[in-house]
Amino acid sequence: MRAAGGFVLHLILLVLYVLLHVLVASKLVLFDLGWCFFYLGFLLFLPITTPIVVQLLLGFGVGITMDIFYDTGGVHAAAAVLLMYLRPWVLRLLTPRDGYDAADAVNVHQMGWQWFFVYMALLVSIHHLAFFLLELGSFQIIGVALIKVAVSTLFTSITLLIVQLLFFPSRRSNR
Repeated sequence: MRAAGGFVLHLILLVLYVLLHVLVASKLVLFDLGWCFFYLGFLLFLPITTPIVVQLLLGFGVGITMDIFYDTGGVHAAAAVLLMYLRPWVLRLLTPRDGYDAADAVNVHQMGWQWFFVYMALLVSIHHLAFFLLELGSFQIIGVALIKVAVSTLFTSITLLIVQLLFFPSRRSNR
């Protein structure tokens, strides 16, 4: 019964992240160089124990949904699948000395600022690098692409940090 409740909650979160991205975040652009990829919050904040196959399928599903909305021909899907493929590697790289607890979540309050900053910086920058290089289609104006990666990574990370601070629980629940 608990798994069904978790599934419904994540389905609601998926719809909220996608709707907020399409209706609000996609309109936010910094100097025509930085975009907020708000939908990444759904993928990045999945439970640590989510199986890799589920992560890859969710990455593809969310990415292809964005591609349908923006007619981007699979660029979002490819970058999101790469993000989800590398997420377990980054989680292993950042594993605390005592390991992860089964109840741990990707949460700045539970995991700490340093852990959260490295996690976000690595995964968001990898996603954005893949996205903007695929969108560019060549290496002719790579400087502009790298500036877009840097500004968009900062914009997306700050936005998702604000979401974490406002909407995610500040301490572990009693077990």
